[in-house]
Amino acid sequence: MSSLAVEKREPQARSVIVNEESLTVDLMDGRTIIVPLVWYPRLWHRTSEERNHLEIFGDGTYIHWPELDEELTVAGLLAGLPSGESPQSLTTWMEARGQKNHESM
Repeated sequence: MSSLAVEKREPQARSVIVNEESLTVDLMDGRTIIVPLVWYPRLWHRTSEERNHLEIFGDGTYIHWPELDEELTVAGLLAGLPSGESPQSLTTWMEARGQKNHESM
């Protein structure tokens, strides 16, 4: 009897597109993830320019927005995990940036 070893690889981002409604990540294996931007309030409440200033690192396993202090994992996106940030934390962050929280979520 033989066994087949399966190599488990972390999903890796090839490219990221952020628009007013969604975050779209093309993966190295050919899949595409599309998630609602409202899941990530720090992205949702910022400008298009700020949302599009991002970095892909960790061999494509992380997406980072340095100006917004936001970091997502590709594995978390695939698992359907929205932001775990509390409303109080978001409010504090927005106030520090001089923005009022007018959530319509």
